[in-house]
Amino acid sequence: MFQTSFIPSPTCACESSCCQFNWSTWSDENSRLTPKTREKDRDGGKKQRQAAICWEQDRRLFNVSSSYKLPPYCSRYVRSSKAFFHAFKSMPASEDVVARISICWEQARAVVVVPVFKFLVALCLIMSVMYFIEVMYMGVVVAYVKLFKRKPEKLYKWEAMDDDDVEGGSESFPMVLVQIPMYNEKEVCDQSIAAACKISWPSNRLIIQVLDDSTDPASKELVRQECERWSREGVNITFEIRDNRNGYKAGALREGMKHSYVKQCDYIAIFDADFQPEPDFLHRTVPFLIHNPKLALVQGRWEFVNADQCMMTRLQEMSLSYHFTVEQQVGSSTFAFFGFNGTAGVWRISALNESGGWNDQTTVEDMDIAVRATLRGWKLLYIDDLRVKSELPCSFNALRSQQHRWTCGPANLFRKMAGQIIRSENVSLGKKLYMLYSFFFMRKVVAHILTFCFYCVILPATVLFPEVTVPKWAAFYLPALITLFIAVGKPRSVYLLAFWVLFENAMSMLRTKALVMGLFETGRVQEWVVTEKLGDGLKTKLIAQVPNEHHARFRDRVHLLELLLGVYLLFCGCYDIIYGKNKLYLYVYLLLQSTAFFVVGFGFVGK
Repeated sequence: MFQTSFIPSPTCACESSCCQFNWSTWSDENSRLTPKTREKDRDGGKKQRQAAICWEQDRRLFNVSSSYKLPPYCSRYVRSSKAFFHAFKSMPASEDVVARISICWEQARAVVVVPVFKFLVALCLIMSVMYFIEVMYMGVVVAYVKLFKRKPEKLYKWEAMDDDDVEGGSESFPMVLVQIPMYNEKEVCDQSIAAACKISWPSNRLIIQVLDDSTDPASKELVRQECERWSREGVNITFEIRDNRNGYKAGALREGMKHSYVKQCDYIAIFDADFQPEPDFLHRTVPFLIHNPKLALVQGRWEFVNADQCMMTRLQEMSLSYHFTVEQQVGSSTFAFFGFNGTAGVWRISALNESGGWNDQTTVEDMDIAVRATLRGWKLLYIDDLRVKSELPCSFNALRSQQHRWTCGPANLFRKMAGQIIRSENVSLGKKLYMLYSFFFMRKVVAHILTFCFYCVILPATVLFPEVTVPKWAAFYLPALITLFIAVGKPRSVYLLAFWVLFENAMSMLRTKALVMGLFETGRVQEWVVTEKLGDGLKTKLIAQVPNEHHARFRDRVHLLELLLGVYLLFCGCYDIIYGKNKLYLYVYLLLQSTAFFVVGFGFVGK
């Protein structure tokens, strides 16, 4: 298996097949690798005799190994490693340093590097097949739902509320609390408060609760004035503040639930500061909760008002559209479980309290409460055609902070909740398998590892190690099929698929790093950074930026790790152009992907 370039002892008496050696192969390699050594030592000098002694010692050591009947691969490893050590030790001191390093590299390459890469490739191939099966499974479910029109109204009982009673404030309507958590979001606060106050529901059966954790006095005063304005118009709205930000959003929601007026409410609708629900939002969601007592949550879909603002927002829209159209719909249609998106949803307060309320020990309190409610036996419902307007981050640093939290949080939650899911007695075996394998392991762990390790590290490395081969079906066909399927979420963006692939790969380093932090609870695992929102003030905010801060902002947007990986991919691409013989034209992908990493590394993305 391994071709070694050591100097064997001509006096070796071992007749074992493991010590047999092809003298012609050694002669050719010795002539090629160490011509100066052979010329200087052709008279059988001291160095040659030392090499013979070293080889005899190695032979004896190997004979001892053989007596213990080591597996063949272990024997080969011992023989190659020892032979390399003796060959390097016996080389004359005057030997060229480059030749010595070359011998070291060739031996390390054969003994360690190539076998490790082959193992990693095999592992990635297994993950590729697993992920492909997962994607195809979700595709079949979505096709079934669309083909047979399995809408929520067919799966759950739903009866429209009597609109004639709205103006009269009928007591037949349940009490609903609308929570709007905020933090220094003066650009969008007026929009979200106005949209919540315009919801069609009896005024005496609706409470709007604004939870403001702002540290900026101007933002806090603006929110207060907006609440007072709507209060003068007859809306039952409250303005709640805290002395601290303990628990961040989860802490604010938990504190909001402690007020006395909340006890009279049956349901709670939650909207982030940039969300603008339609007036009929409660009319479309609350009836599901009224007529289905085991239903804990009704989740709506996000719709983005700034999706066409720049290339980065278009690519984000593709990913999130796939998440809602496919992932959320599959979970809701099959096992009545999915991750709550933290906003644009209505909870049954009794289910929320029974599940333990909001937990501030995680940065994904929304997913955490969804898991705990499911373990209590509650069901969750997603409505794909219930759209709520929101805003995508158009700043690259804001997107990075959001993606860090969205990756690190679920990974850390998986670590904490896996045992509880396995031990739960209120969940069927099929739902447990779906939660652990499909929801957490495949989508929150494997997807990120596969994207970064395989497509950004291992696949490019095959250019440098021709001995390591990747089948075409794994390198091209499976990724192409998966990418085309993702286009289902947003058909109008099919022409952006190539850019989407490059951008997702470029973001994979950030996500993989966050994944490791979450799984091992290291670094910024509990970091919470509120996503920047610009609202209607986008142009004003961009103009108002201070020119003197240009250099600081440039340093902030440079990301060294992405730049280093871009250099690696560029080197692999150039190497493939010069020395490549596999005829797969891998350099085209490598050069394009390296460009994407440079663009991301220098922060030339977004507004």
